[in-house]
Amino acid sequence: MPSFDVVSEVDLMEVENAFNQARKEIAQRFDFKGTHTELERDKEQNVLIRAGSEGRAEAALQVLMEKLAKRGVALESLDPQKLEPASGGHVRQLVKLKRGLKIEDARKIVAKVKESGIKVQAAIQGEAVRVTGKKRDDLQAAIHAIRAAAFPIPLQFQNFRD
Repeated sequence: MPSFDVVSEVDLMEVENAFNQARKEIAQRFDFKGTHTELERDKEQNVLIRAGSEGRAEAALQVLMEKLAKRGVALESLDPQKLEPASGGHVRQLVKLKRGLKIEDARKIVAKVKESGIKVQAAIQGEAVRVTGKKRDDLQAAIHAIRAAAFPIPLQFQNFRD
């Protein structure tokens, strides 16, 4: 039976490349000189922005987002947290990466497939939603219905099998 999986993943190598490019640009740009603006990664692969002011932190976030977009990473996968005051009059902001399909989002995808009226079945399997149907055209219609729903997370369609 033809099937495919709906997943939400982030290419960590592309995130790493964009992170390194953003760090280099921040180190070289004239408007960041002397502002103590820097980007760091933690063990969960999240990005921590440290800056001397809120404006510099926002500018560093824009540089990071620009580099991620150029590398093909969906900006919906970013979850910037609130700016927090840090020691020495500095500010910091944590930018989390959304990875994996949460159960609530998976349920919304299954509900969207069911309400579309297409003759396919959707089942939650861990951090993926498996969609199966008798016809390949029905599966492609299901993909279009899911894309048209505009979920606030990046979705990929993998393992398309006949």
